[in-house]
Amino acid sequence: MGWMMAGGIAWALGIWLNVWLARRPRTQTTALIIPVVFGVTVLAIWECFVHGLQVPSVILPPPSAITERFASSTHILWEDFVQTALKGALSGYVIGCGSAFLVAIAVDSYPFLKRGLLPVGNFVAALPIIVMAPILVMWFGFDWHSKAAVVVVMVFFPMLVNTVQGLQESSAMQRDLMRTYGASDRAALIYLRLPAAMPFIFNGLKIATTLALIGAIVAEFFGSPIRGMGFRISTSVGQLALDLVWAEIVVAALVGSMFYGGVALLEKAVTFWHPSQRGRA
Repeated sequence: MGWMMAGGIAWALGIWLNVWLARRPRTQTTALIIPVVFGVTVLAIWECFVHGLQVPSVILPPPSAITERFASSTHILWEDFVQTALKGALSGYVIGCGSAFLVAIAVDSYPFLKRGLLPVGNFVAALPIIVMAPILVMWFGFDWHSKAAVVVVMVFFPMLVNTVQGLQESSAMQRDLMRTYGASDRAALIYLRLPAAMPFIFNGLKIATTLALIGAIVAEFFGSPIRGMGFRISTSVGQLALDLVWAEIVVAALVGSMFYGGVALLEKAVTFWHPSQRGRA
């Protein structure tokens, strides 16, 4: 009963504090504190109700047990992070987004590629990852190379479609003005069309950050060496080590958030002139 009461108090206190903060003038400090308070409240309620209802740890471990396992398994979590996030997800992200950008330039220059490649891209993008992952694992082996290949397939076409759409963002009047000034096609691309396409390009990059980590983790379910987030999650579930599973989930959430946040900060620095960025200032 004591744990349940503590959970109710934590819920009421968190709601009251967030309502009070929401009524304050909106600043960067309050914008940061509100989600922190909400997150701490959720964790406190989680801890109290797991203990109060005596939920078995094999079903849902409390945050304290997850934190303890996280602290005692940092070497394992770091090894899994390097294998999945750096080798698999990041390498596939760079290769997939970079190649999609170059192909988008070619597609924009040659209309027959747009009519032929984009429909194929939409078809491939609609394929479930659980269909593609086993095939790519068999092609590229069980190490990180196959995970990078899965990530390339997942991020390539969203990045391609966004970049092609962005290159069409400049108006006909703007392009005519560049030709009036005697600008070559390359100069028009560099000084007009690519800057106008940057919000679309960064939109594709941000979408790809989420897809990259998901693709690398899921691909490890279909074959992996004895390390990696996906490998650790699948084996730990079989061993009923749910605290380690949740520790891996925490690492994945932190990595994904930092990855997305890094791209968002880069977007803000590059597209500071865009109305959407000025509106956030």
